[in-house]
Amino acid sequence: SGVADRLAAGVTAIYTTSTAFAAVKEGGEVVTWGDPEYGGDCSGVADRLAAGVTAIYSTERAFAAVTEGGEVVTWGDGHLGGASSAVADRLAAGVTAIYSTEKAFAAVKEGGEVVTWGDPDEGGDCSGVADRLAAGVTAIYSTRFAFAAVKEGGEVVTWGDPDEGGDCSG
Repeated sequence: SGVADRLAAGVTAIYTTSTAFAAVKEGGEVVTWGDPEYGGDCSGVADRLAAGVTAIYSTERAFAAVTEGGEVVTWGDGHLGGASSAVADRLAAGVTAIYSTEKAFAAVKEGGEVVTWGDPDEGGDCSGVADRLAAGVTAIYSTRFAFAAVKEGGEVVTWGDPDEGGDCSG
């Protein structure tokens, strides 16, 4: 493989999409391989993945890495979370955790603000409940195509595909 020499030592964790891998090495360098359209090629953001990555999250076809400063770096299928330019300013710092459905990501920032991207019908668009996700979220859970956030005090806020749990009003 073209990356075998970079995987010979120092790997601390491996993450997956459905057909690609991303390894994090000591020092936070990321090495990817597999289907390029599903995250196996990170060359477009490689400079931002050379060091300092602390964790990687994935959808079916995209990766989202979090750096030591809480910046999020994404790659893979743009429609399924690999493109985050629309929310990049909100993902530049302060992200503490990322959750995913098969096709979208939800990041929680310091203070409990939620930022979403990816397939808008499968959890990537939380605009209908954004006012309730502006602060205070402590955890997020997901199905294949929907998210449920738990806030301080125990309130649950849902979004995504209504048939997959994205609507708890009924």
